[in-house]
Amino acid sequence: MLAIGEKINVISKKIGKAMAERDEAAIREMAKAQVKAGANILDINIGSTKEGPARMEWLVKVVQDEVDIPCSLDSRNPEAIEAGLKVHKGQAMINSTDGTAEMLDVLMPLAAQYKAKIIGLTMTKGIPRDATERAAIAVDIMGSAMTHGVDLEDLYLDPLVLPIKVAQNQAIEVFEAIKLFRQLNDPPLKTVVGLSNISNEVFGEVKERLDRVFLVSLMALGLDAAIVDPLDTELMNSLKTEQIFRGDILYCDSYLD
Repeated sequence: MLAIGEKINVISKKIGKAMAERDEAAIREMAKAQVKAGANILDINIGSTKEGPARMEWLVKVVQDEVDIPCSLDSRNPEAIEAGLKVHKGQAMINSTDGTAEMLDVLMPLAAQYKAKIIGLTMTKGIPRDATERAAIAVDIMGSAMTHGVDLEDLYLDPLVLPIKVAQNQAIEVFEAIKLFRQLNDPPLKTVVGLSNISNEVFGEVKERLDRVFLVSLMALGLDAAIVDPLDTELMNSLKTEQIFRGDILYCDSYLD
């Protein structure tokens, strides 16, 4: 189970300021804190800034100079994605393509060229209504990956988590989509979610509880990766505990240490 740290994100007031001011210390500190807390990959979300390629290149270099783990390159700007891929050490992740031909025909070739993992978000121009629509988009994403020479081992399907506060019925559709995605290929295709979407606009203990229970529920269905806040200690403890039940790690009394 991959924990993808979400904290190097332009929407964070502190990190957004650090990106704009090229404050290496703040970026390094956040990268190191997330890895120490258990993150396996660090998402670098730069938004839609005009200086996208230069910013992504700088961030990848700073992060990988501080920590020895891969980065997930998060931008709607394909040029910024490629700039990050060019300087990335090891196998990067692209976050993400949707199911439209416009995005697939740009980002799948980049994933193939740079041997990167890639997240396929199962939406097109609109929000899918149910698990069946998500699965249909997943088939298109899988087909594009195969056409462009992307190893299916490197494809992660995202069922599109929507906020429980405004779309409660969609949580069940995400559960069902995970099940359907696993039936599309043998071996099953990998799956990933942006976990904090479920608790968007919810705050305090309720937000934390929603994230933690949702993650464990998805892991029980076979979820392979999640974009999470690794600084939430109880969330990470829940993740590790579910890994015990899945047999991903060997039990010992000190497994949380």
